[in-house]
Amino acid sequence: MKLYNHLLSALIFASLLLSCQEKDYSQVITNGDYQFAAQKKLTEIIIHDIFSPPVASRIYAYPSIAAYEVAVLSGGDYQSLMGQLNGFEKKDFQASEDVYFPLAALAAYYKVGTLLIFSEEMMQEHRDEAFKAIKAQGVPSRVMEASIAFGEEVADHVIAYSKQDNYHQSRSFEKYTISSDPNAWQPTPPMYMEGIEPHWNKIRPFVLKSADQFKSVPPTAFSTEVDSDFYREAEEVFKITKNLTKEQSDIAYFWDCNPYKVNVKGHVMFAEKKITPGGHWMGIAAISSKTAQQDWKAAAETLSMTSIALFDGFIACWDEKYRSVLIRPETYINKYIDEDWLPLLQTPPFPEYTSGHSVISNAAAEILTKLFGDNFHFVDSTEVAYGLPVREFKSFRLAADEAAISRLYGGIHYMPAIVHGSTKGKKLADHFLQTVQSKSENLASN
Repeated sequence: MKLYNHLLSALIFASLLLSCQEKDYSQVITNGDYQFAAQKKLTEIIIHDIFSPPVASRIYAYPSIAAYEVAVLSGGDYQSLMGQLNGFEKKDFQASEDVYFPLAALAAYYKVGTLLIFSEEMMQEHRDEAFKAIKAQGVPSRVMEASIAFGEEVADHVIAYSKQDNYHQSRSFEKYTISSDPNAWQPTPPMYMEGIEPHWNKIRPFVLKSADQFKSVPPTAFSTEVDSDFYREAEEVFKITKNLTKEQSDIAYFWDCNPYKVNVKGHVMFAEKKITPGGHWMGIAAISSKTAQQDWKAAAETLSMTSIALFDGFIACWDEKYRSVLIRPETYINKYIDEDWLPLLQTPPFPEYTSGHSVISNAAAEILTKLFGDNFHFVDSTEVAYGLPVREFKSFRLAADEAAISRLYGGIHYMPAIVHGSTKGKKLADHFLQTVQSKSENLASN
């Protein structure tokens, strides 16, 4: 009987010991899926809150940087962006042994992203659901608490950095004053919206030395003479849009990315919300990371590097837009060629030169090419949620070329804006790749 009792006690003790042992939670977060889901929610909110393309690029960048900095702190050969990005001061962080770094990176992303949008409750709800799902997979409460606290500590440093980029000050700057010069940009139908973000070149870039570091050559000299270069450029837009193939139309719609699309039917006017150009490329970055089966650290690098290139791309592009303030094809063609002509795509509310999609697409494509290679095949399903089919690409550069030429097919840009915009984006990316280290060697060497 005594032996039985001893055996029973031993079994009970062993059972209690096993029940007290923690589950192995090290594999709960292994890739970027949780951050991709957070980014997707952020995209939905950007669309819901109707942020402009330049502002949207800012909203993507800072959370991505915060998540990446946590990845750096987890160990390995990744290099901090502190001391590399303009004005991003170095700071030491001490993580306790309870910190689960993949979770901390996610917490950093959510905190920064939530503070940059209007509909904060939507992001907070998404965050709470993600944390609940992670905890349910066996992550102990003390680890959850320590990880979230550490991630938010890193987030606070990034938030402080973001507040110094002149964005908040620019909210009170003067609106763009419409010029009466015949070559100057004019608001276009159907909403005749004022020019957005005329002072975006005053926002602090991450890597560029100045907004005009890669200043484009001036646009073609304005003229209404039928034998002039400018007239021929406008006529090219007019003729191409009058004879588009289905493939050309599909390309134009796929890369439209206009968050300002307004539809008018009779006396009824309604908005059609869409993803921004930067949002499209952040979607491509996530798709590529999944395709390459990157771990969570590499995924954080991919999103942060892409977002930085996009952010600086918009600054460089907008610097030229409000220097040249060039008339859009819709205005010129209606006045000098055909008063009834309409572009396939709705003209965005800002000057023509250079093409924003051409700049930022090429900047992002060069970064992604360095990360994944020259011939990286991917299926771009970014626009499926907005009623468009997938498109497949054999490389990021081919995707960027298509994004750029889509602006001609859409009738919203002359060819020089596409050519010189693409050049600007490539120059910006090359400078970025030669300047920023994300690993032990420059990103350009990876």
